[in-house]
Amino acid sequence: MEGMNTNFSLLGMWSTMNWVARGVVIVLAIMSIWSLTIAIERLLRFGRAKKESLTLAREVTPLLAKHDLESAISRTRDKRFRHSHLARVLNAGLTEFQYEMTQQLPEDFDIVESGKRAIDRETLMTTAEMKKGLGNLATISTTAPFVGLFGTVAGIIHAFQGMAITGSGGLGAVSAGIAEALVTTAFGLFVAIPAVWLYNYFLNKVDRFTVEMSNSSSQLVDYFIKNEAKARSRAAAATARA
Repeated sequence: MEGMNTNFSLLGMWSTMNWVARGVVIVLAIMSIWSLTIAIERLLRFGRAKKESLTLAREVTPLLAKHDLESAISRTRDKRFRHSHLARVLNAGLTEFQYEMTQQLPEDFDIVESGKRAIDRETLMTTAEMKKGLGNLATISTTAPFVGLFGTVAGIIHAFQGMAITGSGGLGAVSAGIAEALVTTAFGLFVAIPAVWLYNYFLNKVDRFTVEMSNSSSQLVDYFIKNEAKARSRAAAATARA
């Protein structure tokens, strides 16, 4: 086909694309930048969460062993641990437990169960916050190939339209146009594949953080149970002496 582009460089193919194919390439470029932005933000966020949580665990454990709730709660509220998932969970449980210990509650009120509910609520909210942006990665990974395929179909239609206008036929007449069209499919896969990898990677990270929060929650509940048992034992001893 006379005048058909034979320059298979990216700039050469871009210059001969119709507006639909160019629009698809621009959309895919935006999706790629979007997924990369999410990935960088989550990497930094999860890295800080892991580092701060390890430091917090080392500092809070001896305080709980000494039954120093005030210092433990103060430590979980420290700005140094504002990204820590463990800080949020421990703060919720310890604050609830401390508050209820200072209240005049009915004898049948289960302080441990109330603290456990506070921990569960904070765990759910923290997990939801950690999944922020992962839904977008999933959307990009599933839609990018179809966006690229749409550009390919539009490009092939454009190539056949050019062949019809010039009146020439054969594979050689449309090969350059089909090659330009297939670029959008390749670009779609280029965007989708890393997005799938990143989504699975971050989802596994969230699962690990959830396990860490569950373990910490279980240990904190055990701490509540032991303290509650000791309090009741002291109360029973005081009643017996009276």
